[in-house]
Amino acid sequence: MPGGRLTQAERQQIALGLADGLAYAEIARRLDRPTSTITREVMRNGGPTAYRADLAHRATERRAHRRRQTASREADEAARAHGRDAEAVREFEEVFTTVLMGSGMPKMMSRVMACLTLTDTGSLTAAELAQRLQVSPASISKAVAFLDSQGFVRRERDERRRERYVVDDDIWYQSMMASARSTASIVEIARQGVGVLGPHTPAAARLENIARFLDFVSESLVRAAEQARAVLHTKPETTSPE
Repeated sequence: MPGGRLTQAERQQIALGLADGLAYAEIARRLDRPTSTITREVMRNGGPTAYRADLAHRATERRAHRRRQTASREADEAARAHGRDAEAVREFEEVFTTVLMGSGMPKMMSRVMACLTLTDTGSLTAAELAQRLQVSPASISKAVAFLDSQGFVRRERDERRRERYVVDDDIWYQSMMASARSTASIVEIARQGVGVLGPHTPAAARLENIARFLDFVSESLVRAAEQARAVLHTKPETTSPE
């Protein structure tokens, strides 16, 4: 089933369907859209007797333009907090995103991670992320699912019961631990392979060497992360009025 905003051609099909007396469910079936999408589209644009495809399309474009302007103003206000240069913040966010992509993180996941990390609260809702990044909620959901699985973000509910995505003080440590657990799985399966292939064969020797290398690196990484964990909780120094 397609997602995203309705196209002008789809709105014309809705208008034709209404003129023919079709039910919302039938129009939705022909467009391969949810019935709720068609119902909402018609009711917010004059109802079944006054719906006009061209007027509905222009109204949607105006609403989208206003949302983009609002999102842009909110992003600028957030970037200018604490006397920052908003343009410099935007440029840095692009650079940070590019570096995350260079580390192997997919583009949308990198954008979401950078946006969350550079927010003073370290916390945004899906709607806020979608507005700031000008992407669909579905794109945010997919990106957050990936980041959550990798230990980069966590989910929580705010006082309005909205789900928020959080990058907190401990998130990089937790991500390191998730990586160590993943590496431990590779070590375990490699050593199982040694038994399957025979301990004195070249393939088994290769697997044993891989296991020993990854085991050593993983243990060293865990020890270092444990020792340095407190660094992630260091708070900025504050200057007293005196």
